[in-house]
Amino acid sequence: MSQHTSSPTATAIHRPAGTGRATWAMGSLFEHLLGAEESGGRLGVALVTQPPGVATPLHRHTHEAEAFFLLEGTMTYRAGEEVFHLAPGDFIWLPQGLPHAFRVTGDQTLRMLALTEPGGLLGLYDEVGIPATERRLPGDDGLAMEVEVPRWNEVGPRYGLEVVGPPLPVDA
Repeated sequence: MSQHTSSPTATAIHRPAGTGRATWAMGSLFEHLLGAEESGGRLGVALVTQPPGVATPLHRHTHEAEAFFLLEGTMTYRAGEEVFHLAPGDFIWLPQGLPHAFRVTGDQTLRMLALTEPGGLLGLYDEVGIPATERRLPGDDGLAMEVEVPRWNEVGPRYGLEVVGPPLPVDA
């Protein structure tokens, strides 16, 4: 379930580099820095690493707002009817329900800080993907897209994920 109602911890959470739970999904690495279960459901935070060319279909989240801060790499982001070209240091916030899609552009691996409010959305990646055995992009040891896509279609609706259109074209 994407919504957590537990009480947030009464202590600080310190996550040393490389110690958060890690998941391989979408050919990407998701390193969980703060889970919904730790924030009383309020916030989820992950460090996301994605290879060039990764793209999502146009979709919206009925439960969460999302925000992303780019650390490395470039991407094109469609949010509603607007298109943004993001580079390191750029930030984008997507309100709940706004249709959006992105594509990692260029030839460099992308790294970004991803935040969801409330925080339950990151559980979707754990259900669809598999635990990462190393802190790197998955190779043949990750899930093939023909295995993963049906899992997204099955699990996504429980998290309020609605696909509403195709991915961004390569030249967007």
